[in-house]
Amino acid sequence: MYLSRRFYLSCMVAVVLLLTGYVQPVCFALGKTLVAVIAAALAFDVWLLWKKADGVEASRTCTPRFSNGDENPVRLALENRYAWPVKVSVTDEIPSVFRRRDILFHLELAPGARKVILYHLRPVVRGEYRFGQIRTFVSTRLGLAERRFTSAQPASVKVYPSYLMLHRYELMAISNHLTDPGIKRIRRIGHHTEFEHIKEYVKGDDYRTINWKTSARHHQLMVNTYRDERSQQIYSVIDKGRVMQSAFRGMTLLDYAINAALPLSFVAIRREDKAGLITFADEFETFLPASKQPGQMQSILECLYRQQTSFGESDYSSLCVHVNKYVAKRSLLLIYTNFDSIIGMERQLSYLRQLAQRHVVLAIFFENAELKAFADRPPHTTEDYFRQVIAEKFIFEKQHVTTCLRQHGIYSLLTSPDRLSIDVINKYLEMKARRVI
Repeated sequence: MYLSRRFYLSCMVAVVLLLTGYVQPVCFALGKTLVAVIAAALAFDVWLLWKKADGVEASRTCTPRFSNGDENPVRLALENRYAWPVKVSVTDEIPSVFRRRDILFHLELAPGARKVILYHLRPVVRGEYRFGQIRTFVSTRLGLAERRFTSAQPASVKVYPSYLMLHRYELMAISNHLTDPGIKRIRRIGHHTEFEHIKEYVKGDDYRTINWKTSARHHQLMVNTYRDERSQQIYSVIDKGRVMQSAFRGMTLLDYAINAALPLSFVAIRREDKAGLITFADEFETFLPASKQPGQMQSILECLYRQQTSFGESDYSSLCVHVNKYVAKRSLLLIYTNFDSIIGMERQLSYLRQLAQRHVVLAIFFENAELKAFADRPPHTTEDYFRQVIAEKFIFEKQHVTTCLRQHGIYSLLTSPDRLSIDVINKYLEMKARRVI
């Protein structure tokens, strides 16, 4: 049992009346009467709260798996089993890693009423998180005492790479609508020569594919459709070294790369290519052969979930040796890494060139969004001008890296972490359209 603030305020008023009674006897009588009323009201309030053993029932509903970097819904269901209305304050013991102190909700429940509270949690680190219990504090309209109910058993959830992105792309990948605005903003260039079928012309189709003979027979415009080459190998190669430990909005670049590799693999498999996974740091670590079998996405998800960070120097020589050993067929290697400067790129350039001799290499690295935002601000003082020049120098070096890679026959993609998934899928589709792979 917990005594409420209203109870203590009432007691303070009674004490003031009793003390004033030394000057005005009538106040002393009022004070004694108030003490008796408070005691009787408290006893009645306690009787109401403890009359029913399970007066308020609370339960938690959430998915057993959380999506890293996304807003995951958690629902609290409350049911009033009393025959009178009650006021409820409920708090959920969320995992401490979230560091949130605002999971406290106040509401009123009518007799027999049931309400659902919805809130969201956004994890930024993969792993296993543990929920505690639900603490519910109940009071009647008298509000002199509170009773605490403890509900729900502790539960664990696993935080996986952002699988919610798969739901965003799934229907579009099935229906070939990845070119919708905001999903794929690049223009599809050309088409493959493998004929698939003839369909009615719709707005947006390439007029060069119009089949005039068929159009004349059907008295409406008909176009030829072509399909991409299939069963090509697409490998997501993730660098887990120290260069990927920089953080953006609470998540490391490694987690952004992991979140992007999952939907890219999904889209590749939907387009009947084979998706695989490679991770490396100071040594070659994970190799999942490219496949398009039904269980491949689950295998990729489990492999990505287990990846741990490393602060060592990435060994590209080991990557070259093992890729040449395990990947015999010409494949597209999407290497998620980060080059802070042109010098950092030049240290790995020879190994990237070796990989590019046998495979198509796409180096994906990140622009510093905070540095770019700082460079875009108008300077006001001399010191601001100096800082802005230094910031622009670093930005230019990043852009110069893409030029140097292109000169050596290596494709590159410089993007911000929050646009990584969309830009990687765009680049993959563009390279398919250009018949690079």
